Amino acid sequence: MTPVTLDARKAVLAAIGAHERFLLVTHEHPDGDALGSLIGMQALLRGLGKDSLMVISPEDFPLPGEYRFFALDGLVTSPPEDFELRTVVFLDCGNLDRNPLAVLRGAGELVNIDHHHDNTRFGTINYVVEGASCTAEIVWDLMHVAGVEMSTEVAEALYVGLVTDTGRFSYENTTIRAHEMAVELIAAGVDVAEMYRRIYEGVPLAKLRLLARALDGVALYSDDRLAVAVLGIADFEAAGAEASQSEGIIDHLRALAGVKVAVLIRELSGEGQQGLRKVSLRATDNDVDVSMIARTHGGGGHRRAAGFTSGLSTAELIDAIRAQV
Repeated sequence: MTPVTLDARKAVLAAIGAHERFLLVTHEHPDGDALGSLIGMQALLRGLGKDSLMVISPEDFPLPGEYRFFALDGLVTSPPEDFELRTVVFLDCGNLDRNPLAVLRGAGELVNIDHHHDNTRFGTINYVVEGASCTAEIVWDLMHVAGVEMSTEVAEALYVGLVTDTGRFSYENTTIRAHEMAVELIAAGVDVAEMYRRIYEGVPLAKLRLLARALDGVALYSDDRLAVAVLGIADFEAAGAEASQSEGIIDHLRALAGVKVAVLIRELSGEGQQGLRKVSLRATDNDVDVSMIARTHGGGGHRRAAGFTSGLSTAELIDAIRAQV
């Protein structure tokens, strides 16, 4: 770590020591790293005798099926009445706009723990480790420094963050440190085969039907280097699928031969989301930084994996992304 990140780590640990009540939050539509980081940080704080709650907006439920085995002890779905007196810890959240609970912006001290290179450093304390494979890795490191032991359940949560954010140890963010972390988590009781089954197998038929509809409508642009799939509300209804079951579809688009950038545009249907579309972006190499495209639309992410939500029509989104790519 650089001296800057070491100083930030000291500041986070000092804040933990100085305060007693915490509120842990992450980005909208939490993924494996977001949830794993929340659970790991909750264990760290409670291991130090702190009063800590996790909050996830009701809009983000139900969680994707592969993450529903998490116990989520200490979870609330709205900020508690005393939230202004709590230190708010944002985990795996590149900017404030990625959290749907706008009221949290009025809180006092904000601790920002993340690994995204485009993090806007919105916290009063910013512990952003761009070289970390996942935010769960940063939490794992904090647990070491704080001297908090992890249970098998916490090790499983951190492992989910690690394995999903590294693409099962296949993405460019898979470092030696990531493998060292995996070794320790396995030693702590993680059953690798069982975790694989929980995350990647036991797929509902509705999810397969949704995947089939997405792949059937793939369009290629820019000499077949840009792949775009669109899922409308009617597709979800026809497949009998939940919104969260679109997770992972974009990885099939990215795997197409010759494709440099993959795009999945998903029409949203929740309360207050009419007319909005969620856009996921993936790049196969560093020739295109898709996080730059996402930021122009109010989103963000990594160089090779990013996303945003927009009120533009599908046609307008495709035109804009084609021009930006």
